[in-house]
Amino acid sequence: MFNTPLHTHRWAMRLLRAAGLCAAAGLLAACATGMGTDPTTGAQAFQVQNRLLLTPANGGRHITSAELQPGDIILSSTDGVTSMGIRLLTLSPVSHAALYLGNDDIAEAVGSGIRTRKMGEFIADESTIVAFRHPGVRAEHAETMRNFAQAQSGKKYNVMGVVIQAPFTLQRQYCELPLVPSLVRDACIRGLAAIQLGVARNDRFFCSQFVLAAYQEAKLPLTTADPLLVSPADLLHMREGDVPSVRIEQTLHYVGHLKSVI
Repeated sequence: MFNTPLHTHRWAMRLLRAAGLCAAAGLLAACATGMGTDPTTGAQAFQVQNRLLLTPANGGRHITSAELQPGDIILSSTDGVTSMGIRLLTLSPVSHAALYLGNDDIAEAVGSGIRTRKMGEFIADESTIVAFRHPGVRAEHAETMRNFAQAQSGKKYNVMGVVIQAPFTLQRQYCELPLVPSLVRDACIRGLAAIQLGVARNDRFFCSQFVLAAYQEAKLPLTTADPLLVSPADLLHMREGDVPSVRIEQTLHYVGHLKSVI
């Protein structure tokens, strides 16, 4: 069926509103867009990348660590200067990513290197903590990820990867301008990453890179994109109902908030 003039006008208005939201939210910052399904009507709907974090105050839910499952992805932020800088650079409410291993253990890449610690300690240190889940994780996947995390324990942090992430994060926004088709956006970001991130070492990890590498090790990749280009903000946008910046293999399900400032 061809669009009638009225339908065309409505679509044009949606596109203009989306472009306006992006410009207002980030002062000309990038704002990925795409087509999705309206959860209430089931109809195709135009989507704008959600820069906000679902919280218990706006439709989310509080959970305890007992509700986590091995393989869950934990995104968080603190009130520190570094966290605030990352969130400002990526226009995201999260700045860190970690992997839940089960048995109340969490693995993460931090400045001191790769480490495993207890969830209670992690919760005490962060100001906001939200969990997401890949629905395809089985016991064998979780075991592989735990073994991978243990094998990396003590290895140095990928400082160079973080350093070159900053200019890449700024320049990739040209690929994410409103109305850029998803395939074009994906190719643009991957191409830019191949040029700018190719000098980084691949035997060390920063936080989100570590999480992606663990999933790759389990043969359950979240995306085929190089983990070097994926930030905690990118992981956040892989959730259901959002617009990912790069093509993904599986949307993540929101589990709940272990801690929230709201």
